[in-house]
This record gives sequence, C-alpha cells and structure tokens, in this order.
Amino acid sequence: MFLSVIKDFCVKRILNNNLHNVKHSTSEQSVKTVGIIVDQSYFLETDKLINAIVKNGIPRDAIAILVFNDKQTKAATYPVIKHADLGWNAQVNGIMASDFLNKKFDLLISYYELDRGILLAATFHSKAHFKVGFAAIDKRYNDLIIQSKLSEVTVFIQEVFKYLKILNKI
Repeated sequence: MFLSVIKDFCVKRILNNNLHNVKHSTSEQSVKTVGIIVDQSYFLETDKLINAIVKNGIPRDAIAILVFNDKQTKAATYPVIKHADLGWNAQVNGIMASDFLNKKFDLLISYYELDRGILLAATFHSKAHFKVGFAAIDKRYNDLIIQSKLSEVTVFIQEVFKYLKILNKI
C-alpha cells in the first residue's frame, strides 16, 4: 500500500515534468472513433456512458474502453488497467493497456475526476487526436475541459458533443 502511494507520487511528478512536451492536436478530421478511460472505483455506469455516446451518432463498434478498478472483480467486462501495469518511469506496460493506448482514436474521453497516476499516465500516453476530460484534472492533459460532475453522464456527453460541433469535429 505504502509503495503504491510513493509510486503514484513519483509518476505524477514525472508526468508533470513532461507535460511541456505535449503536442496538442490541430487536426481537422471528424470524430469517428472514440476511446474512453474510466475509473470504475467511483463510476460504475459505463454502459450508460456508452449509450449516451451512441445516441450522439457514434457507432458502438467505434467505441473502445479501458477501465481502471482498484478492487479486483471476478469477470471484467472491458479491458482493465491495473496498478501493476504502471512502471516507476510513468510508462504503461500491460498488454491490454498498451493495445488501447497505441490505437489512434479521433477522440479520447478521460472519464475520471481523481488524479491517479495510472489514469494520468494512460491519458498522457494515448495517441488520440483530441482529448476531453473533467475540470478537476490538470488542464494540460486534455484539449477540452468540461465542468461537470462524474455522476452527470448525459450533461457531460451533451457538452462534449456541443463543443465538438462548434469545433467542426462531427
């Protein structure tokens, strides 16, 4: 437990030092594929989130999810990222996590409010063209920040798609 706290602190420090190297997307391409990183420790309505995105015109098969849950469950519905997947150098090493992070999504939704090292590293290393997240997280990780609560799924998704329309991304 104590080592994981120290590791989390070290990873956050490494990522914060590397945030000046982040290149924000200037791509004008429209959103066709969506990646979602979810912290299931605090948000269990992942299907509700997917349904809200599908209602806005994104096909279900164009949505990929990576889930973090600090409590081990029997059978995971979605690919899982674990504390063990995170190295001390802020690199994500797990097979499922690496596959997800190497996909080039048009949009990445970081659906978490707590700044855990593993989730920040996943967002940082994602090859997504455009990243969206909550205002509670450091604003340098995402291209678009939405002020909302974690429990307000429909409000969050409505705001995301409202701004994507303004930016001509859908």
